[in-house]
Amino acid sequence: MTPDELASCIDLTLLNPAASCADIKKSIRDSLKYPFASLCIPPSYVRLTADALKGRRRIGTVVGFPFGYQSRPVKLYEAMDAVKSGADELDVVMDISLFKSGEYEPVLDEIASIVRLKKDTTTKLIIETCYLTDKEKILACELAIKSGAHFVKTSTGFGPGGATIDDVALLAGNAKGRIKVKASGGIKDLNTALAMLNAGASRIGTSSGIKIMEEFLLRKGIA
Repeated sequence: MTPDELASCIDLTLLNPAASCADIKKSIRDSLKYPFASLCIPPSYVRLTADALKGRRRIGTVVGFPFGYQSRPVKLYEAMDAVKSGADELDVVMDISLFKSGEYEPVLDEIASIVRLKKDTTTKLIIETCYLTDKEKILACELAIKSGAHFVKTSTGFGPGGATIDDVALLAGNAKGRIKVKASGGIKDLNTALAMLNAGASRIGTSSGIKIMEEFLLRKGIA
């Protein structure tokens, strides 16, 4: 794997609720240091980020974050506003409460409606694996596939647990290439990132993207 190939698997992320505008601007600068897949930032900063990057990096943001239980119209509005502001990728939190209640059709309808908003927008369904049984994880993955989403994503990073190797392997094994897997939550170093990729993840969501790249370059003797 080359440095560019590793960077292309990483969504550089800043979703800390205490992040300042200065922090966001630093992340914008950091996103240009390596060819990251995207820069994922809070919805309120999408327009600022789009104006600053001017297409040099894909912009991701979140919808229904972090609990997923906003109403369907609110999520749809939030998604459309993000796209209009310049977002290329949407990481959408599944309505975990509805899902745990067995209300699978409304969950499917919600994410499918967001997917249909703009066909060239990459949509990732966050299923928050720490709250689900293995059977539920597989079912949530199937709903993500049926909705037309491009990724099923493990975690928000704000739940009681983040991505695990076992969960990534379970999702990737069930997906069988029908949908990509994004691992997110608690990925703070190179070894963990590589383990997630080896388990079947196509994307890594992390606020430690610069650190991971520096570790990789050092290991390769490039730094």
